[in-house]
Amino acid sequence: MTSEALRAATARMREAGVDELAVRVFARYHEQLAADVTGTIPESSVDPLPDPPSLEDLDLTPEAVREALAGTVVVKLNGGLGTSMGIQGPKSALEVREGRTFLDVIAEQVLALRRAQDVQVPLLLMNSFRTRDASLEILRRHPGLEVDGLPLDFLQSKEPKLRADDLFPVDHPADPELEWCPPGHGDVFVALRTTGLLAELRRRGFRHLFLSNADNLGATCDGAVPAWMAAEGIPYVAEMSARTVNDRKGGQLVVRHADGRLVLRDSAAVAPGEDEYFQDLERHRWFHTNNLWIDLEVLAERLDEHDGVLGLPIIVNRKTVDPTDPSSTPVVQVESAMGAAVELFDGARAVAVPRSRFRPVKTTNELLLIRSDLYRLADDGTVEAATDRPDPFVDLGPAYRLVDDFEARFPSGAPSLRECTSLRVEGDVTFGADVVCVGDVHLTGEDRNVPDGARLGPDGARLGPDA
Repeated sequence: MTSEALRAATARMREAGVDELAVRVFARYHEQLAADVTGTIPESSVDPLPDPPSLEDLDLTPEAVREALAGTVVVKLNGGLGTSMGIQGPKSALEVREGRTFLDVIAEQVLALRRAQDVQVPLLLMNSFRTRDASLEILRRHPGLEVDGLPLDFLQSKEPKLRADDLFPVDHPADPELEWCPPGHGDVFVALRTTGLLAELRRRGFRHLFLSNADNLGATCDGAVPAWMAAEGIPYVAEMSARTVNDRKGGQLVVRHADGRLVLRDSAAVAPGEDEYFQDLERHRWFHTNNLWIDLEVLAERLDEHDGVLGLPIIVNRKTVDPTDPSSTPVVQVESAMGAAVELFDGARAVAVPRSRFRPVKTTNELLLIRSDLYRLADDGTVEAATDRPDPFVDLGPAYRLVDDFEARFPSGAPSLRECTSLRVEGDVTFGADVVCVGDVHLTGEDRNVPDGARLGPDGARLGPDA
């Protein structure tokens, strides 16, 4: 029986003009939420992912790669606002290097791929209602990006945030827009269908979809993957990379005992008390990069079979209605992950990819890394490592969490990190120009300003020029 809370939430969605399919998907999740469905995956029910084949070992001819790229579409998930970093507007509008935003770099990557392969690979952003206008304005700086009348974006759906106490849609008169949220990137499949893009892409002969996060600048469109899919009839491929200590909480693919299928287990799906198994780097050696490749024909078949409701596992995201105000009303956002769709595709595969295909910026720690001399932007927009050393561990203190504060403390740019193995900043420190970090650098509250040209060693010691 439909609850009053669910009736109120779906009525609000219909009043806002949300597509009926999206309403039905939300209703399913609301019912699970009310029934305390957790979606956990116990360790005893799965086996670790066996070592997958390597992207670098796929043996495809240049002709096969080019033919596959001619039928490939790039979709970037671009609904994030980056509120945790204090960003106003889309996170992808943040400058990452040399005056270019995430979206500038993505556009350059796609345009360079077209020139190199002489194929018209379309770029589509999946925007939220809050990211669309600013994102499209950035893409307009890149002439020729649109392909034969296809749009540059499509909108994911929206759903009401729910009061944590009774699951009714929340009211927030101070800013009614905050009463709504996007439903997670698992909505990409619903949005492609409801906007008509899935049917249009298939009509135009496109066969493969490459999906990745807009804040992952390493996720370039590598035609070897769709060529491999075409050669072996693979419907779905997930890119996996070797885990390090920095990836203990990253999602993973595991093999379900009940049916031998690959399933996605992220931190929210870990059974209580089983974090030690989830974070065991020897048992679970691979993490999920959220770079996915999907056969559009098989996707359309799966959507038809399920009447558009794929039934991806629920993700419960607990926040406040105003994410910048912890005293505002506690709410629940129900979401889903697109990577969870792996279990719906017979014959889904994983492929091992180098770390260079995973260059996300989730915090200012990663922003410092990507802006430092550890990386450079190639002419084709590729983010290249400037050294073969592993990235140092970076832990900037609370004073650097928000982007504006971060910028104020690095007014002359990032310090050199090529000789650095770790950088921890506990105090409120402002860095001068041409600072060099060597070894394990630890700055405490006693350090307030690092002068221009300083060389910092262990415990913040000032090193001589030959150290």
